[in-house]
Order: sequence, then C-alpha cells, then structure tokens
Amino acid sequence: MSKEEKHGWFTRLHDRFLGGEREHGRFEVRPTAESHFSWLRTRMSLERTLMSWVRTSTALIGFGFTIVQFFHSNLISASDVPIRHPEMPRYMGLALIAAGVLALLVALWQYRAFARYLWNRDFAALAGPARAPVETPIFAVAICLLLIGCYAFLAVLIRAI
Repeated sequence: MSKEEKHGWFTRLHDRFLGGEREHGRFEVRPTAESHFSWLRTRMSLERTLMSWVRTSTALIGFGFTIVQFFHSNLISASDVPIRHPEMPRYMGLALIAAGVLALLVALWQYRAFARYLWNRDFAALAGPARAPVETPIFAVAICLLLIGCYAFLAVLIRAI
C-alpha cells in the first residue's frame, strides 16, 4: 500500500498544497480570540452547508415521491386512453429519490470529513475546551432523512404505495 493510499483525503490535500512533511513553524496555529472565532465561523459554515444539502435532498426525495403518486393516481389510473410509457413517472420518481439519497450520503460523508479535519490536533488550540467534535441536531435530522429516503425508494420500487 502506497503512502497516498494510507492517508485520508485531507492529508493528501494538505500534503499537495502545503508540502509532503509538516515543518515546524510552517503550519503554525496561534490561539487568539480572533482565530478561535474564525474557527467557530468555519464550523458554523460547515453546519449551514449540511443544512443546505438536507434541504436539497428533502426537495428531491419529496418531489420524486410526489411525481410517482400524482401520475399514478390522477393520470394513469383514471385514463381511458392507452398511455405509451406508463412506467416513466415511476422511473423519474425513483431517479429523483435516488438522487436525493445519494446527495445526502455525499453530504454526510463530506460533513464528517471536514469535521474531523477541524477537530484534528493542528486546530486543537482553536477548538476550545471540548475534547471531541460535538454532533449537532442537523446530523441526526440528516440520518433520519436518509432512512426516510431509503424507505421511499424501496416503497416506490416494490410498489407498496
């Protein structure tokens, strides 16, 4: 296993832009009030980004489920005219639900990776007295939405709706 395969994404990014090995003093963090509040702003920005992804995923999942329900109950079931592709709304709904679930998975992965980076030992002096990352309610909401999205996808896939 090569050196790049052993380290995570942020380590590779750090090594690419700041050099392979960290030299003493090259990447120095000084714990001042200004730098602590900058760290907090970055942390809150990370939370806002996850909230935006949750909002986008909710819209995709909800819209996909709505398309399936609307076309199934209003247009296909009540139509006397033969429809050329009656399964297309279902496929479109599945695609939108899958896009919402995948977007949320990527967002959760990105959130965890950036949170680990912000809490690594380089920034420990800036993070404050807490010894580990603090999980916020939006992370739990994202996990719940992920489960709801998976359920919606399976329900549409097996036509349990």
